[in-house]
Amino acid sequence: MSNPPAILVTGGAGYIGSHCCRALAAAGYHPVTYDNFSTGHRAFVTGSLVTGDLLDRAALANAFTQHDIVAVMHFAAASLVGESVVDPQKYYRNNVAGTLSLLEAMREAGCNRLVFSSTGAVYGNADSRALPETYPCVPINPYGASKWMIERMLADYRSAYGLGSFCLRYFNASGADAAGGIGELRDNETHLIPRAMMALQGHVADFAVFGDDYDTPDGTAIRDYIHVTDLAAAHLLALKLLLQGHSGGAFNLGTGTGFSVREILGAIAAETGREVPHVVKPRRAGDPTYLVADPAAARETLKFQPAHSDLATIIRTAWAWHRTAHPLKTSKPL
Repeated sequence: MSNPPAILVTGGAGYIGSHCCRALAAAGYHPVTYDNFSTGHRAFVTGSLVTGDLLDRAALANAFTQHDIVAVMHFAAASLVGESVVDPQKYYRNNVAGTLSLLEAMREAGCNRLVFSSTGAVYGNADSRALPETYPCVPINPYGASKWMIERMLADYRSAYGLGSFCLRYFNASGADAAGGIGELRDNETHLIPRAMMALQGHVADFAVFGDDYDTPDGTAIRDYIHVTDLAAAHLLALKLLLQGHSGGAFNLGTGTGFSVREILGAIAAETGREVPHVVKPRRAGDPTYLVADPAAARETLKFQPAHSDLATIIRTAWAWHRTAHPLKTSKPL
């Protein structure tokens, strides 16, 4: 009996990467997590583990040699929009230089299939409609710019070296594994849904809505939220196409429906029975008004259809995870 195909998952101990590793294992693949644990968690690892940084070429080469890697899923990156504005060097080093190091290691190992974790932030300050992949990419923060640079690199590698690569531009990853055990867990949490839930639990004393003067119906920014389990499913669909010889391309992963910050807080209150305490602060630098995907191309090419991304499921699974991962600091009943 042959061994299951080995897939290198950079950042496989992180939020999205760990969900993809679980999905890979369930689908009959052998996930090999490659992570430096700057933000990931050892308890999240599924399959084999290689500890290393993307800029460590020796560790990368060892991972490819030891495990006979047939494809790569690339999640490892710095990913905080606000931080990228004040420390862009970190984002260009970690994201762009790190990906170049990975691509060089892949070429040396003869591995020519990659599924890349991109982002809707490549579109920048878009207008108020669902964005197709043909919409101009004009990122407005270094995080989005770093991902767009990587997409350009991958397009050039596809043309010059025959690299098969999917760039999956997902919008707001959210929710948690329904079976429990993994979810959003960061030392410095900045994402809306987990931070709001941590505020309910007494872990965050300064939860803020950043900007209530956007040109939207209720004044708060609008985003497209997609469940992390659906993201993992989409990565598997892309991987299967690459293994069948598909050359790849760039695809949005979203639902096509946007929710404002206030609508998210309302959904959390409906699930938990408690209003999220908050203050309103000025807009953050680098935050667009509206960012919603047109998911038609992914539906057609990847045959991707979100199954868990209704807002109720996102909030329910996230709250279940946070009640496990962050025990209450207060005595308030839930």
